[in-house]
Amino acid sequence: MKLVLASTSPRRRDLLARIGVVPDRIAAPEVDEDPLPGELPRRYVLRIAEAKAAAVPRAPDEVLLAGDTTIAVGRRILGKPADEADLRRMLELLSGRRHHCLSAVTLIGLDGRARTRLADTQVAFKRLTRAEIDEYVSTGEGMGKAGGYAIQGHAEGFVRWLSGSHSGVVGLPLYETRALLAAVGYRFG
Repeated sequence: MKLVLASTSPRRRDLLARIGVVPDRIAAPEVDEDPLPGELPRRYVLRIAEAKAAAVPRAPDEVLLAGDTTIAVGRRILGKPADEADLRRMLELLSGRRHHCLSAVTLIGLDGRARTRLADTQVAFKRLTRAEIDEYVSTGEGMGKAGGYAIQGHAEGFVRWLSGSHSGVVGLPLYETRALLAAVGYRFG
């Protein structure tokens, strides 16, 4: 069986390598990632992971893996910042607060059935000063990242507490991913 990764994220490829998985093919899914009106964060991230999996065609001998990660503060979904002002707004919102990082992974097996798992990780940021926010924004690291931060980078110094999947916050929950792959008989390298 061959594995297709429905993601061009280098972070997801690096995370898969940690558990001995190297995709045979990589494909970029074309999916509208805008939340639906009134959509709650948990339902949103599950829907997007499933949509990404469904958006990539696969051969009969291929299994397909897709994922999505979002940050939730209460019922609010923090996607990727549109610009530096949006990034600054997100960091101010996360400052001194606990939030949820929701990371969903979907696997389509040889049987064509989609299986989805969700990792819900709670993360608490320290109270950020204006100077810390300015410095982080100036790195550019938070652009293109859900919630405006990369835990595997400078922002890890803001995390005072975490409960759940660190790899899920990076972008792919490895425990859940490994369990899905094992369930369809994937042979780890």
